[in-house]
Amino acid sequence: MGDHQPTVYEWAGGEEAWHRLTEVFYKKVVEDDLLKPLFEHMQPDHPKHVAMMLGEVFGGPPVYTEEFGGYPRLVRRHRNRDIQPAQRARWVELMLESADETGLPQDAEFRAAFVSYLEFGSRRAMANSAPGAVPGERETLKLWGWGEARPGGE
Repeated sequence: MGDHQPTVYEWAGGEEAWHRLTEVFYKKVVEDDLLKPLFEHMQPDHPKHVAMMLGEVFGGPPVYTEEFGGYPRLVRRHRNRDIQPAQRARWVELMLESADETGLPQDAEFRAAFVSYLEFGSRRAMANSAPGAVPGERETLKLWGWGEARPGGE
């Protein structure tokens, strides 16, 4: 492996791992009483788009930005949905449950990076979903790396 430090995207298993995660996750979401109202009109390709977005956030190819416009589109998708704190927390809970079920890495370093983004991203989505919210002017997705916990515990 040499001096190459894998991205969180690579460590998770690349494109296939993120697609597997979102497929399992969104099957749960549409059956969940708390989240179903937010997703009952979801397009069939929504899990694929979220996999692309997560992949890009965690260091994968920028396909979400190139194909869909990146952060501005992400914000538009959440505008005026009025996500409630309990829904946000349930979203994170089901995402973590799906990560376990689909075999995403269990090491502390990966989980620290993954959970920290889920918390950050879901809280930003909730804030941007509030009626009348004025999102920031960011043009790009917030990229997420290892933070303080690097792979290998170093």
